[in-house]
Amino acid sequence: MKNFDYAASHPTVRISAKRFETSPFADKYATEDMVFGIYCGRFYAMSRGDDIVEHYWKLRRDVALFDVPEKPLEIIGPDAVTLMERVFCRRVDSLKLWRARYCIACTPNGGILMDGVLIRLAPDHFWYVQADGEFESWLVAHAHDLDVSIRDLRSRVLQIQGPKALEVLHSATAGQVPDKFGYFHAGRFNFGDQELLATRTGWTGELGFEIYSEGESTDHHALWDHLVACGQPYGLVVSSLDSMGIRRIEAGILDNGTDIDPSMTPYEAGLGDFVDLDSPHFVGRSALLKADKNCLLLGLSCDTTVPFSGLEVYDGKSAVGIVTAGAWSPCLDKGIGYVRFREIGNWLGRQLTLCGRDGGRHPCGIVSLPFYDAEKKIARGLAQD
Repeated sequence: MKNFDYAASHPTVRISAKRFETSPFADKYATEDMVFGIYCGRFYAMSRGDDIVEHYWKLRRDVALFDVPEKPLEIIGPDAVTLMERVFCRRVDSLKLWRARYCIACTPNGGILMDGVLIRLAPDHFWYVQADGEFESWLVAHAHDLDVSIRDLRSRVLQIQGPKALEVLHSATAGQVPDKFGYFHAGRFNFGDQELLATRTGWTGELGFEIYSEGESTDHHALWDHLVACGQPYGLVVSSLDSMGIRRIEAGILDNGTDIDPSMTPYEAGLGDFVDLDSPHFVGRSALLKADKNCLLLGLSCDTTVPFSGLEVYDGKSAVGIVTAGAWSPCLDKGIGYVRFREIGNWLGRQLTLCGRDGGRHPCGIVSLPFYDAEKKIARGLAQD
């Protein structure tokens, strides 16, 4: 299990690129062993044929560059805050300028439709960096009576993550980054003569940042070359979901459409802290007021096998849950993943049984998320593990 192949844990098929976006960065890192996935209608690198454990430790100890398929949308206009507080179950009026906030959009039934990071650039100007799924039409539908403009920025996102990420950022911006560029802060910086938005965010649980290109006005190849050159003194590697996917599970980060979906509420997903019921008018509020506040999604650890997506978890002879995502953790030296239980119960701390791909029964423990660094000290730059 020590070089668990994240991409190989799913079926692989040939597919045409006719209706999907290919990254403008892709020809900078593509290999003959590349396996692409599709997310937000965009191809992204699930695997490059790299040594997964080596890249995992580069992410944990040095720094890694990822081309990710997140999709930024722009919301701008006098009624932008009204729209944001209509579709998201968090207060937005209190978000400071040049700050970011994790925001969930719900269905009228209180199910999770979308999650992502909302960035405030001006009192009436926001970017929402959405996860997988169609969301622009949802915003347009709920803005029918508002003075607001919504558009796809055609932005591509790069993540630079790891303990040395901020050193790379300072080098790439010639020292423009302020000392107080904290977790979930945003700013515009000059990256090799291209001024672009960057945020102290990421999908790894590590210290890091994200850079957002701006469509055809960005020279993507020049940006890539600049970042790679600035990262070389710090041991930067170009990596893929293979290493990122393991680390995001260790960090308890959930994936829309995989771990969370419209059939579960934020409370069932363990995301109740991101619901502001005092925000009076958001879609799904009435349902969430009445919803059960218990969590159905917990962590699973197994010493003898990987908890692959789709595997069932048993309590005795009864199937009680299903794995949504899993990987082998090099740090913990065991299989870890998320299990979604069918019913509310006292599952935390229980020893249950995982039915493995080999048909065998494997003891597993049910634990809280994340698997470590619950206070996010690593991402905040307060501690290094």
